[in-house]
Amino acid sequence: QVHLVESGGGLVQAGGSLRLSCAASGLTFRVYAMGWFRQAPGKERSFVSGINWTGSFTSYTDSVKGRFTISRDNAKNMVYLQMNSLKSEDTAVYYCAANKLGSATGLSGEYDYWGQGTQVTVSS
Repeated sequence: QVHLVESGGGLVQAGGSLRLSCAASGLTFRVYAMGWFRQAPGKERSFVSGINWTGSFTSYTDSVKGRFTISRDNAKNMVYLQMNSLKSEDTAVYYCAANKLGSATGLSGEYDYWGQGTQVTVSS
């Protein structure tokens, strides 16, 4: 059974930083691309960042480019999202997802497995 467990969320002031982690189990992690999505209150879930199976390619939504960095450690079955210069509009529940296509796609429908999410709240 596949499990994706996010951690690292919390309350932070605007301008601060957080590092989200996602621990994966029950799948051959190294062949899966990983993504981070977020859902703010009253809004649909949206793509934040993705990384391909080797870690050689990453993608970001425009609003986080230059502030967020995605990375992965295939030896530890972990994916991370370093979030710097946080803004109030980054407040959301952040979800980790895995897709066996191996590409860092921003399309949520192409992801096969999802975590339960971790709350990030940025106070202004």
